[in-house]
Amino acid sequence: MLRRQSARESAARTYARALPIVPVRARGLTIEGADGRRYLDCLSGAGTLALGHNHPVVLEAIRKVLDSGAPLHVLDLATPVKDAFVTELFHTLPRGLADHARVQFCGPAGTDAVEAALKLVRTATGRTGLLAFTGAYHGMTTGGLEASGDASDVRVARLPYPQDYRCPFGVGGPRGAELAARWTESVIDDPKSGVPRPAGMILEPVQGEGGVIPAPDEWMRRMRSITSARSIPLIADEVQTGVGRTGAFWAVEHSGITPDVMVLSKAIGGSLPLAVVVYRDDLDIWEPGAHAGTFRGNQLAMAAGTATLAYVRENHLAERAATLGSRMIAQLRALAREFPCIGEVRGRGLMIGLELVDAEGDCGGRGGATFDGEGSEIGAGGSAGLDRGLGGLDSASDGPSWASRGLDGGSAAPGCVDCEPLNLGTTPAAVPDSRVGSPRPADPELAAAVQRECLRRGLIIEVGGRHASVVRLLPPLTISDEQAAAVLDRLADAVEAAGRDRSGRPPGIRRPHGPDPQRRRQGDRAERAGHHGS
Repeated sequence: MLRRQSARESAARTYARALPIVPVRARGLTIEGADGRRYLDCLSGAGTLALGHNHPVVLEAIRKVLDSGAPLHVLDLATPVKDAFVTELFHTLPRGLADHARVQFCGPAGTDAVEAALKLVRTATGRTGLLAFTGAYHGMTTGGLEASGDASDVRVARLPYPQDYRCPFGVGGPRGAELAARWTESVIDDPKSGVPRPAGMILEPVQGEGGVIPAPDEWMRRMRSITSARSIPLIADEVQTGVGRTGAFWAVEHSGITPDVMVLSKAIGGSLPLAVVVYRDDLDIWEPGAHAGTFRGNQLAMAAGTATLAYVRENHLAERAATLGSRMIAQLRALAREFPCIGEVRGRGLMIGLELVDAEGDCGGRGGATFDGEGSEIGAGGSAGLDRGLGGLDSASDGPSWASRGLDGGSAAPGCVDCEPLNLGTTPAAVPDSRVGSPRPADPELAAAVQRECLRRGLIIEVGGRHASVVRLLPPLTISDEQAAAVLDRLADAVEAAGRDRSGRPPGIRRPHGPDPQRRRQGDRAERAGHHGS
């Protein structure tokens, strides 16, 4: 099958190149290949599978529609299935938007919803230009590509997106975010900037394809203030960050802002294709048919989406993602202190990234400042309080692995919110852990090697970021503590193996080689749990 795929399918295929597997069965976190091997899936359809593969509530919702005899294709006609979906969707929206919202069903892909959003604000304002950000990703159609970070010759003004490890101003932290906000104001207000008053601003609360870079909450509030004061519609692209992924139902809720437009896809369809734009009702001035799509009435996706939205909301899975995500990030930072090739660990909720770097490369000086989640400087080369309660990585004993010790070795049921987060001294959010001003060169070859080593160990992860050097974890929100520990153990092994293959020696860590029986038993248990739908 893999040979036939290579011979028949487009050269543009992506995941199939890095992940040469043939999935035949899947449940929860676990995929089983045609060769009988099982994998822990931390790609989750690029964030689409909020509840993992084939969750019972999703399958039940789909079967109910199929057994009812209801039409499966209805364009944009009203149906009971659509009515239930819109009701549940509006129930989850930020209150400031839900009370005055309209929804536009689009072609079933996030990029078409981006196109609709751009068309909407251009129609509503009578202006054409757009403000977007470096590192952005908004899809693969023309308008989405124009607003993305690698565009050229377009009608979009590119603004700096704040980050710590590779701050464009070389300072990071709250100062870097403030400079980015001031630059934005200057570009908009300066009559000689070359940027006319735009139709809208589009941003991601967490840049996913850009390298898992969470926007600081205060910067998000500044962007809302800047756009509101100048009557510029603010578009929040929540295609990947929505439905609990970042530890809030919608990522904009971390900062408390209410955007004018929200672009939604991926998880809202419960694993099936669905995309919508939700926007303020006063923007709803376009003509009938101004944006349409043959498959905008996907009834099965709406049913699956309703079940997913309700399950995430009723079982507090966003809160669970915040708790578990904080623990996983803390564990990965413990790993980073042992591996110089991990330049930074960052993320929000269960949207996590590790930037891999050339540990021998020139970083332009060491000992830069490190900031906690509130933007306070906490010293060089470490993160305050994150060592507490974390197991060492170099133990030769057969006791619990480093990840299971930090995660308490539990196996909390999906939706469990009884687990207490680590005391990080900040919100369990976008906690940067940077050597600001001293980033090492990105190492995409090492990232690709880590991905291969993960696959050999039965772990599926994604690689992305500006230089394809960021290892990304997007597990389902239903992942248990035990499964999370198994994921982190396999990732740690993969980083060690990839670094050893590159340099002939482990990259800064000393552990006994060969499988750890305790960790292998743990991984086997996690696979069985995922396979049986835990």
